[in-house]
Amino acid sequence: MAYPQKLLSDGETVVHEMRPHWRALVFPAFWLIVIAGAASYLAAKVDNSGLRWIVLGLALVLLIWLAVIPFMTWISSQYVITNRRIITRSGILARRGRDMPLSKVNDVSFTYGVIDRLFGCGTIDVQSAGENQGIVIANVPHVEDIQREIARLHEEDDARRRRGGPSAGDVQ
Repeated sequence: MAYPQKLLSDGETVVHEMRPHWRALVFPAFWLIVIAGAASYLAAKVDNSGLRWIVLGLALVLLIWLAVIPFMTWISSQYVITNRRIITRSGILARRGRDMPLSKVNDVSFTYGVIDRLFGCGTIDVQSAGENQGIVIANVPHVEDIQREIARLHEEDDARRRRGGPSAGDVQ
C-alpha cells in the first residue's frame, strides 16, 4: 500500500499512510455470512433447479452489492499525510483524489460516537483556507492522534515557510 515516492515533491516525506479503519468491513462481513448461509439453506431446500438458480443468482448480486463492493472500496481507499499535504485517494474503477497543502489548513477537528470509540476510530474534518470545501475523512484509525499530528505538521510547515524554506511546489 506504500504511496509512490515519484508522486511526492522534493523534500516531501510520508508521515502517516493508512486506509479506512477495519470497522468499515463489519457490515460487509455480516452480509457475507447472512447471504451465504441463507442462499445455501434455500438452495438446498428448493426442489426446482430453475428456482435454485434464481436464488443463487440473487444471492450473488446481493453479495456483490453488500460485501464485495464495500470491501473493494475499503481496499482501494488510501489516506496519506506528508510533511507538506494531506492526500486522499479512493475508488475502484474510477479514482477520486484530493490533496490539501498543510499551508491551507485552517482547522482540524474530529468526531466519534460511542461505537467509534469502542473501535478506536472516528472522522477527521480538515477545514481549508481556500475556496474549496475542506476534507472529511471517515473511519480514521486513532483519530485523536491523527488530528494532533496534522495540527503539529501544520505548525511545522508554517514555521518552515516563515523561515523561507522551499514550499511543496518549489523545485530545489
